[in-house]
Amino acid sequence: MNLRFLPILMAAAAMAADDPVISNTLVTSKRTPTAEAPVFGTGGYFRQIFNPETPRVELRPPVRLSEFAIDNKLELSMRNFIDLVLANNTDIQVQRLSVEIPRNDILRQYSIFDPQLFASFTSARTEQPTNDVLAGATALNNLSQPLRIQANQLLPTGTIWNFSFNGVKTSTNNSFTTYNPAITTQLNFSLQQPLLRNRGTYFTKLPVTIAQSRLRQSEYDIQDRILRLVNTSELSYWDVVLAREQLKVQEQNLALTEQFLKRSRRELELGAISQLDIYQPEAQYKNAELSVTQARYRLQSVEDVLRRQISADLDNAVRNLPIVLTEDLAPPVQTTLDRDDLVGRAIRQRPDLKSIRQAMDIDDLFLRSAINQLKPDFRLLAGYGAFGRGGNFYQRTNVFDTTGAPSTVVNVIPGGVNDALSQLFGFGFPAWNFGVSLNLPLRNRAASADYADATVSKRLDLLRLRSQEQLSRLEVVNAITEVERSRASVELARVALDLAQKRLDAEQKKFDLGTTTLFFVLDSQTQYNTSQSNLVNQTVNYRRNLTNLQRTTGDLLAERGITIQ
Repeated sequence: MNLRFLPILMAAAAMAADDPVISNTLVTSKRTPTAEAPVFGTGGYFRQIFNPETPRVELRPPVRLSEFAIDNKLELSMRNFIDLVLANNTDIQVQRLSVEIPRNDILRQYSIFDPQLFASFTSARTEQPTNDVLAGATALNNLSQPLRIQANQLLPTGTIWNFSFNGVKTSTNNSFTTYNPAITTQLNFSLQQPLLRNRGTYFTKLPVTIAQSRLRQSEYDIQDRILRLVNTSELSYWDVVLAREQLKVQEQNLALTEQFLKRSRRELELGAISQLDIYQPEAQYKNAELSVTQARYRLQSVEDVLRRQISADLDNAVRNLPIVLTEDLAPPVQTTLDRDDLVGRAIRQRPDLKSIRQAMDIDDLFLRSAINQLKPDFRLLAGYGAFGRGGNFYQRTNVFDTTGAPSTVVNVIPGGVNDALSQLFGFGFPAWNFGVSLNLPLRNRAASADYADATVSKRLDLLRLRSQEQLSRLEVVNAITEVERSRASVELARVALDLAQKRLDAEQKKFDLGTTTLFFVLDSQTQYNTSQSNLVNQTVNYRRNLTNLQRTTGDLLAERGITIQ
């Protein structure tokens, strides 16, 4: 039975909101030699037995990274980054390959319908003394050469057919033998049809149906893992953006504190301030240097994480290239989020919930299987056969003459295998049978336990579904709250930055006029730097929370143009 299964194609196109669509097709792994089932008689069948192909396990290097290396820098938009993640991320490749195992299990379950052929031939010679004159010889010498060919198969309807051919050639020195060598043949064909347990195509193909359901469940699980991996990758992208913007803020603060320190030193030289007043701007400058150093190492750390997401760490040509992310921190979009609608979409389309629902379908299949095993095994039996005989026929006189000497051969009629086969397939000596069989367990504890287990599994999965739906609802509601909170925080942080800028300008002017002290100028600089950093944090958090909301509703892959078929 030659079965072929279409591989799952994962087509991924990652895009930003204002970017054109990129189409990328992610194809699951090529079929390995062990996953093929060649048919007997074909070249592949004998090649698999006598010259099996040794699987070559090779890992391809990362692809397309050089396309984004410009002026010795790796420039990536969000769209390009997701594109490279789908093409090169090792964890995603693991998920794409893992679907092959449940797919191969479908092929394994179809093996119950594979026909089986059995053949045997033996040759045995025996020589033994005799104790009886009727043995036909003082030393009986026999040669027996039996041949047996048998084939059987289970059909999708539950019918089991069995075909057997038996042939025996015997030679002996027994003087009483009429046929020597004697060739006997027998042909049998029998059918068994279940009438209660395992009756019909549904129960016969139930293992295949379960394997197909498990494959769908695995696809949902893989879709959920890919969704989370894409979400993690996007968060890594925004971590780099955040670290980059924070470094810019700290560098601006360093430049501002350096400028003010130079001014303070000039004022100290001119005697406008005392020696004690110079320590505060110097400490402010050193703290700014410390913040820049920490921000620079923080950026280096998150860039290394980003390189792993696209497997740039495996490519010597781009491993050490600086990363330039071109995605801007766009201001939040003022949209209304319908909680009930988003929760409903999450319940309908989240792959983790689909996986649990598929598990409940598998429970139903096991429940039907357990009910089937509770039934008695009642079968209809039928068979038909024929016999044949051939060989050299020895026509003899009476067994003993009046003197007691053995009989003599009067005539020899030659014969052989053709006679036996002609008589066999002429069906001159038929044999047939018809009947029923009943296997009625008086107490079937194993089947009862399987039925109870299937019932408990169905209830457990139903409770898991309810629990996961509650968790999904909570995740969506919390994600909406975080998006709204971060959106409001961005607006407030922008206002706070504007006020901090105005205060810094005002304190600077008052200091120039001599109406305020150095402390208030430095404090306003600190507040301005804090406000800048806070605005960057809140803006990036808004994008991160928006990505997390799309993950909790199950919309992230669709929003990025990624489809899994």
